[in-house]
Amino acid sequence: MARDKEQFQTFNKVKTRVTRTAEVGKVFVDYKDTESLKKLMSGNGKINSRKRNGASAMEQRMITRAIKRARYMALLPYTQTVS
Repeated sequence: MARDKEQFQTFNKVKTRVTRTAEVGKVFVDYKDTESLKKLMSGNGKINSRKRNGASAMEQRMITRAIKRARYMALLPYTQTVS
């Protein structure tokens, strides 16, 4: 019995980059850019892991901080509504 390799789900998708470089040379994530932050969250509103985002540890901390700030400022919802 030959099995197809496409049997298992793969997570090899294009890496979403939300980190930007300022004029001074610092790397940052903008909490006001909600469209790119939504791509880094699951359908339920959870923050995706580093493995899923393809971010380094420093970038993941910046992403988490930016999402939490956007939630606090009511730019992003804490949870998604059930339809």
